[in-house]
Amino acid sequence: MLQKTKAIVINSIKYSDSSLIVKCYTKDYGIKTYLLKGILKSRKGVLKKAYFQALTQLDLVAYHNDKGNLNSIKEVQILNFYQTLHTDIIKQSLVIFLSEVLHSVLQEEESNEELFRYLETSLVWLDTHDKIANFHLLFMLDLTKYLGFYPENNVHNDFFDLLEGKFVKKPISDYYIKAPQIKYFKTLLGTNFDTLPKMVLTALQRQELLKLSIQYISLHLQTFKTPKSLEVLQKLF
Repeated sequence: MLQKTKAIVINSIKYSDSSLIVKCYTKDYGIKTYLLKGILKSRKGVLKKAYFQALTQLDLVAYHNDKGNLNSIKEVQILNFYQTLHTDIIKQSLVIFLSEVLHSVLQEEESNEELFRYLETSLVWLDTHDKIANFHLLFMLDLTKYLGFYPENNVHNDFFDLLEGKFVKKPISDYYIKAPQIKYFKTLLGTNFDTLPKMVLTALQRQELLKLSIQYISLHLQTFKTPKSLEVLQKLF
């Protein structure tokens, strides 16, 4: 069935010498995977390899099937042309990391317009701002809102139980955040993208918070795998 939808490229892998398999998160149909035959060798086709870089925002006209087979794309246009996301080396590293995170956590073939809108707007924010050292931390934390386990915001307690997803007076499970990390975890909870550049963290604090964020998601999603690009990201930030 021929359908039109917005989409965000999650990743693409080479298939044979001339084709790509592209995984996208679509606004109207959730996760969809497309086989783009001959795209690596064709110079005159309507589909270009450059359109399918990780996290590119697209407008697709595609053939979607209901039999679990790979889908195909008839027409494509780029939406929200990025100015820096694929050219700035620091942002390129963030793109690789975020792509791996989304590949693990986005699995469903169903519409979630709020999640799509969040991804759409946060990526545009990343593209248009320079102070981005803490972006991935807030991105991952806010992502849990749409995955169903955003932290309960009772910040008066001194511990955050990662397994329970809430602040507690005493840890309930073996997985929790305590001082000194709890201080900047609470700060992150009280931050949005507009105020994010004002958030000050040392490199060590940022790395500790990233490890806790990955652990938090891992405890709540069995599909989640620690990104291979984590080590590179830790060196950069």
